[in-house]
Amino acid sequence: MHDLIGTWAQIDGQPYPGLAFSFEPDGTFSAVYELMSISSAGTYKTEGELIEMNQTQHSFGLVGLFVGRYKVEGSRLLLNVVAAGAQERPSDLNGAVVYEKLT
Repeated sequence: MHDLIGTWAQIDGQPYPGLAFSFEPDGTFSAVYELMSISSAGTYKTEGELIEMNQTQHSFGLVGLFVGRYKVEGSRLLLNVVAAGAQERPSDLNGAVVYEKLT
């Protein structure tokens, strides 16, 4: 989990450039997408390359469990998550969204 700690923003060319996730050491996360005035928060846990994010707060009510995979490559984060129950956990990082580390 330690490699995930920090703030990461989607890079240009991704679905929501500027969307930033902050992962804290205590297992909480927050997200902000200023362009659309959206914020969210919740808890997360990792095991190897697997990640579960339980989003408990969201500006538009998009709450619930999201499951997927992640990988940190230097200053880049690859994150591929889907809503649990709606889809199967991604089996790899194909289609992952790319984030750049801010802090």
